[in-house]
Amino acid sequence: MNENQTLLLVDDSEDDLSLMRHACHAARFRAQLQTVSSGEEAMAYLAGEGIYHDRRQFPLPVVMVLDLNMPRKNGFEVLSWLRTQPGLKRLVVIVLTASSRPEDVEMAFEAGTASYLVKPPTMAALIAMVCCLRDWLEYNHFPPLKPRPASDQT
Repeated sequence: MNENQTLLLVDDSEDDLSLMRHACHAARFRAQLQTVSSGEEAMAYLAGEGIYHDRRQFPLPVVMVLDLNMPRKNGFEVLSWLRTQPGLKRLVVIVLTASSRPEDVEMAFEAGTASYLVKPPTMAALIAMVCCLRDWLEYNHFPPLKPRPASDQT
């Protein structure tokens, strides 16, 4: 993965975001990390709305790591919205959640996630998971996203 590529982390828990930042640092993850703390913020980020309009500061991600259980707009709602956005619907989404419920796994894949990961119980396991993600991203090729210009969005 090129260090100019961006990974968007979406989680309402600042503790979980902090743990992911630490794991990414420990795994020598070279991608730029952007974080948002709600589904609503994720949608605004991806749409380039509000404070996220400057793509130099907030570039489109090649992958979004998405928690499911968030207040207001949950991960399922973000996935549903994302798949209706013509220029963004091919964004690779990896669900990272505490839920191992089979029905959540099924719903997430029906909504278009590429992968479903359960948050590991230890920092060592989280770092190992991030290393696997880093290595997968190194070899994967991603289609370019083509979001609508801000003036076209309603």
